[in-house]
Amino acid sequence: MTEGEKKNATSKQFEALGLPEDIAAIRAEIRKFFAKRDESGTRIGSYKHGVYAFYDYDEEPIYVGQTKEKLSGRVSRHLTNQRTDAVAMNVLDPFEVAYIEVWPLDAEARGLGKKETKALLDRAEYTVFQKVLRESALGAILNEKEIAPRSEIALPISHKQRIVPDSIYRARKHPDVRIARRAITIANLARVISERDVSDGLRRTLLTQARRLERLAAHRMQELGIAPDFKKTT
Repeated sequence: MTEGEKKNATSKQFEALGLPEDIAAIRAEIRKFFAKRDESGTRIGSYKHGVYAFYDYDEEPIYVGQTKEKLSGRVSRHLTNQRTDAVAMNVLDPFEVAYIEVWPLDAEARGLGKKETKALLDRAEYTVFQKVLRESALGAILNEKEIAPRSEIALPISHKQRIVPDSIYRARKHPDVRIARRAITIANLARVISERDVSDGLRRTLLTQARRLERLAAHRMQELGIAPDFKKTT
């Protein structure tokens, strides 16, 4: 089957599922990313152990996680809006994720028992968490659960890619669209908090989301040349 035939078959598959065109396009990009092979010839998505990070349209880090069940499966569940905790609790809006980065750790986990593997993943997740915090303009990301301090490790080579295709990237990146989505996410998260006995971490996430919204709105005002305050009249 040629590349064109494969794309056509994929398109027909998504049409049968009734998915909107933009969602189908992003899912196709995610599959394409995980089908890539690294320097060893191994498909990136086939690694069982690893850490992953999500970034928004400004490449601002927004979420970090770990998996011991397969990188492609865990990351795809987040981004295809299946009921992961982060999505269900309105911590993470998959619409905001423009880039993903993964650090496969199968080589480092080889020969380790369950306890040692878990310790490795915890250390790697903490290392990535600290790395993206240093890179973040806000010095904060959306993880609701605190990642306990661990001794950091030397990370393996990572793989990073934009998962939003050119055909819809500009429309989704538009700041007014993102401001609206972010405001909805904040409202939904605030509702969850008001209705449940929630963790301190979830309230911290609400504050981080509010700061992210304020920063995006301020940049939009600046871009349009609008003064942040009303001019005083004499």
